[in-house]
Amino acid sequence: MSPNEASRGSHDFEIVSSRTVYSGAILALRLDQVAMPGGRVVEREVIEHHAAVAIAAIDDNDELVLIDQYRHPIGGRLLELPAGLLDVHGEDPLEAARRELAEETGLAARDWSVLVDVALSPGFTDEALRVYLARGLYEVDQPEPENEEADLQVVRMPVSAAVRAALAGEIVNATAVAGVLALAAARADGITLRPADAPWPGQPTAFLRRQARQQSAD
Repeated sequence: MSPNEASRGSHDFEIVSSRTVYSGAILALRLDQVAMPGGRVVEREVIEHHAAVAIAAIDDNDELVLIDQYRHPIGGRLLELPAGLLDVHGEDPLEAARRELAEETGLAARDWSVLVDVALSPGFTDEALRVYLARGLYEVDQPEPENEEADLQVVRMPVSAAVRAALAGEIVNATAVAGVLALAAARADGITLRPADAPWPGQPTAFLRRQARQQSAD
């Protein structure tokens, strides 16, 4: 048992009841009544969301491949890692990462490993993301882009410049910040990364299961 596991509490946060407020294309909102230590039952808002993957792709010049993409909720463009949702039941996360890298950048990679796993905002959502490190890049056919991706721009910069941009507030996308800093830390300490098929116990599946139930009922 790790020191972290030994120090954890033992209360079972049982869901007493739950109701769905909204269920859409990429997320659902439910209200859970949860049993707290001491006997209280409190309400928690939970957003179910697809899992996602992102790719820190390093080219032969040791530059990181980023995308500059419009994000409607913030009304502007962000520098990001190529990324996408796991919105197909049973899809392998690595295969999804290969697909997203090709769709957004027209690139594929020979070497893959797991860089970092992130629970993006666990105070209210189960959304989680896996960032892969991809090396040995080469060009492949790129599907015709649609919607926001039709205005997407590919940007390459040295990893050190990406780190400085993150720390300067010029890269603020949470996935990109996590991936860039994890890459820099792994390099600095010579950390061996996990294999590309490493288990992902934190991968959320509730929303995909919900969609499967809805499709079965239709």
